[in-house]
Amino acid sequence: MGSVKENILVSIITVCYNSEKTIERTVKSMLSQSYSNYEYLIVDGKSTDKTLDIVRQYEPLFQGRMRVISEADQGIYDAMNKGISLASGELIGMINSDDYYEADALEIMVGEYLKKREPHMILYGFQRNFQGEREKSTVLFHHDFLVEQMITHPTCFVTKKVYEDFGKFDLSYRSSADYEFMLRLYQKQKVVFHPVYKVIANFQMGGMSSSQVGYRETLGLQYQYGGMTKGRYLKLKLKSHLYELLHGR
Repeated sequence: MGSVKENILVSIITVCYNSEKTIERTVKSMLSQSYSNYEYLIVDGKSTDKTLDIVRQYEPLFQGRMRVISEADQGIYDAMNKGISLASGELIGMINSDDYYEADALEIMVGEYLKKREPHMILYGFQRNFQGEREKSTVLFHHDFLVEQMITHPTCFVTKKVYEDFGKFDLSYRSSADYEFMLRLYQKQKVVFHPVYKVIANFQMGGMSSSQVGYRETLGLQYQYGGMTKGRYLKLKLKSHLYELLHGR
C-alpha cells in the first residue's frame, strides 16, 4: 500500500479487441499498483482470439476489483463510453490494451488530486513512447498549447463529475474523439487541467491515431478551434490525401 490515504476510489478502464499479444502486460501493470483502492473495468469488443482467456486467468488475483464486459461495440470510443457509464470511482483513468502504467501511477495521481480535489479536474503526466521495444521519447505536452498538440491521453485521470456534467466521447470521430473531448472542455474554461511532472504511462506508437484518417481528424479539430488558418488546413489535408493515395495508408 502506498503512502497516500486510500479513501479515493479510482476506476481504470481498458478497452480491447483481439489484444492477446499485449494485454497481459497491461493487466500486470494494474496488479503491480502501489495504490489498491481501485476497480478495473475491461471492456472487450467480442474478441475472437485469446484476449479473454488471458484476462480471466488474472481475474482472481484482483480479488473482486476486476469486472469484464465483452460485447459488440461501435469502436474504441463507444467502448470507452460504456466503461465510463459503468465506473463508480471519483477519478477515472484509461489505459489501452497495448499500453501500461508505471507501478506508482495511481498513487501519484490520487496524491495530486487530493491537493486540490476540484469537482471538474483533469490530471495528466509524462508518457514514455515506444516504437516496438525501443523507447523513442518521453513527453508531456502542456494543456495551454492544447489547440496545437493533444495532451497525453493514456496518462489522464478525469473526475467522474467531468463526464457527468459535460458529456463523454463524440462517436462521430473515429480516432480523435479524445482530442475533441479535451478541446471542448478546455474551451469551456470550467475544468481544471493539472499537469503532473512524473512518468505515469507507457505508450506503444502506431494505431488509428497515427493513420492519415486520424491525422486529418486532428487537423480538422485544430482548424475548428483556431489552431491554424483555413489555407494551412486545406493544404495539409490535401497532402494527407495524396500521401494516402500513393502509400495506401
